[in-house]
Amino acid sequence: MKVLVIGGGGREHALAWRLAQSDRVSRVFVAPGNGGTRSDARYECVDLSAPAELRAWAQKEKIGLTVVGPEAPLAAGVVDEFRAHGLRIFGPTQAAAQLESSKAFSKAFMKRHNIPTAEYEAFTDAVAAHAYVDAKGAPIVVKADGLAAGKGVVVATTLAEAHEAIDFMLLDNKFGVSHNEGGARVVIEEFLQGEEASFIVLCDGKNVTALATSQDHKRLQDGDEGPNTGGMGAYSPAPVVTAEVHARAMREIILPTIRGMEKDGIPYTGFLYAGLMIDAKGHPKTLEFNCRMGDPETQPIMLRLKSDLFEVFWHATDGTLDQVELEWDRRVALGVVMAAHGYPLSPRKGDRITGIPPEAPDAVVFHAGTTLEGSELTTSGGRVLCVTVLADSVKLAQQRAYAVAARIQFDGAQYRKDIGHRAVHARGSAS
Repeated sequence: MKVLVIGGGGREHALAWRLAQSDRVSRVFVAPGNGGTRSDARYECVDLSAPAELRAWAQKEKIGLTVVGPEAPLAAGVVDEFRAHGLRIFGPTQAAAQLESSKAFSKAFMKRHNIPTAEYEAFTDAVAAHAYVDAKGAPIVVKADGLAAGKGVVVATTLAEAHEAIDFMLLDNKFGVSHNEGGARVVIEEFLQGEEASFIVLCDGKNVTALATSQDHKRLQDGDEGPNTGGMGAYSPAPVVTAEVHARAMREIILPTIRGMEKDGIPYTGFLYAGLMIDAKGHPKTLEFNCRMGDPETQPIMLRLKSDLFEVFWHATDGTLDQVELEWDRRVALGVVMAAHGYPLSPRKGDRITGIPPEAPDAVVFHAGTTLEGSELTTSGGRVLCVTVLADSVKLAQQRAYAVAARIQFDGAQYRKDIGHRAVHARGSAS
């Protein structure tokens, strides 16, 4: 059967890579893909992005299953477009995708359904937002209400940083973000203490299957310093998600969300990613929802997955996820993101990439911001590659990943040297 993966980043490369291993899949198409998928005979890239164009192409090609990777096509209604024409697609509808595309919608939803999250207020007026920050004090979190490619969050440690973020997002609107009713809006939240983890599940509208736990590193530099990014690396499993935390997250956050969406008349299908903040007592709160798998969390998770991903998606689009039991490699998977010069604010493009080693059973370099210029691989985005490995421990995975990364060369390459540091001394985790 022919399968289409929509998107062009590292997450989509990893999904396509795992789908290509299914005996039931005859061909994997990626739209638009990247330099890695274009240079690999296992995939065929399609230069389309508009929902209606993708749907027409999928009908013509007789695509049996489509999987949506990034958030922008979901917010644009690609799932609604495909379903309206009888095509099988995995992802949330445009209405359900508001859990990610509008932070104000998401926060109001959580408040309405008693899902643990930080206190907040939403503002379109900068004067009112500034007054709120002055009343609450710092540290405080300022978020652009809309899709900002993982970079629309400022954790302000001082009042000056918070005021600057408000002006940046509301007055200047440097991200060019609009919420669903139009214009710029910010959500200002209380700062939560604890450790972050990525809790990702598959949903078919009623049933939920949890993926392996994972944790990413949002800050650009070692020691969690520097600006927030889309993610500089990740590992799975995440020791901070103990069996007890896992059970609480399912009971208090995930299942109430699925039931709440159903109650509100917006059944949720697709990936649901809850960014959790877990406090010292093991109590999780929801930082945000994403309506997709995380990137770079997808890369380690796909490396650990032993089940047939096509079969999983087939059940998910049939409404029979309750019949699925996922099988995981017991080893640790760890991914190191290699980013372009100038990332995250002004990544440089066009640098030549060399030294990527051949794929191995326990080491895969997934592409994100790459393109082919003739036969030459060059950088085309902020996060360029994700060097992903399997090993028996976090320390061994670190050693292996950094040995591979050291062989890869492009001008201005930057990557953290401490991915997985929180897990090195941790003990015991959920799968």
